[in-house]
Amino acid sequence: MKRDRFEIANKLQGESLVRKGLLRAYEGRTQLRMMPELNVVKIGGHGIIDYGKDVLIPLLNEIGELSRENQLLVVTGGGVRVRHILDVGLDLGMPTGVLAELAGKISEQNAIMVSILLSPYHGTRIHTADLLELPMLMNLGVLPVIHGTPPYGLYEQPAQIGSIPPHRTDTGAFLAAEVLGAKNLVLVKNVDGLYTANPFTDAAAEFIPEITADELLAMDLEDMVLEPKVVELMLNAKHVHEVKIVNGHTPGSVRRVLAGERVGTVIRAE
Repeated sequence: MKRDRFEIANKLQGESLVRKGLLRAYEGRTQLRMMPELNVVKIGGHGIIDYGKDVLIPLLNEIGELSRENQLLVVTGGGVRVRHILDVGLDLGMPTGVLAELAGKISEQNAIMVSILLSPYHGTRIHTADLLELPMLMNLGVLPVIHGTPPYGLYEQPAQIGSIPPHRTDTGAFLAAEVLGAKNLVLVKNVDGLYTANPFTDAAAEFIPEITADELLAMDLEDMVLEPKVVELMLNAKHVHEVKIVNGHTPGSVRRVLAGERVGTVIRAE
């Protein structure tokens, strides 16, 4: 005997959750911004942390001083050790999801070290599950540090090209900024910003001070200073409409960009 499916009365009752008309009905609705004054500062592993104390310590002191007057969330990248483990894993034929699991352990190590170095400024290493505790932590005067690898882990999406996980630490910083409704997302690198090619290997590389996500994707660059997935995500973001790239080897870069100065490169959603 046929039985009626059990339903709970609600506006989505009987919907498949993929019908385009339904999705459009919720387009444009305002989402809550949990931390509209938050500045997410992502420190590159390869571009900053791997250079050691001569580069990292002055930058962290700058960030620590800024945290006294600004809400900051520090996000760490992985760096050279990620490249090593990916090299080993790729050679052994590891699936993309396994590579993502392995890479995440490295950025987590960097988060532990950075939080300890920021301890004079109340630096505290937090976990992904702690993001919703940030409003309370900020009120307690904590400077939170989190690793940037997003928690896709074994569920990482297949890469469009090759096997390297497409969601890495730039993407994780972006997604954290988006869900928290942050005011700024700053990617701290070892170059002045975005170039048309790798400036370390191509003398003809041209600096790009400002560009839209669509324009950047249309350029289809061979190499970029940030993960392409960040640019793709910007097209549908509800809160993060700009990504700023600055040189962490230049003292004062983070301070200047948080003060509203035009420093480095700005990538705009439109």
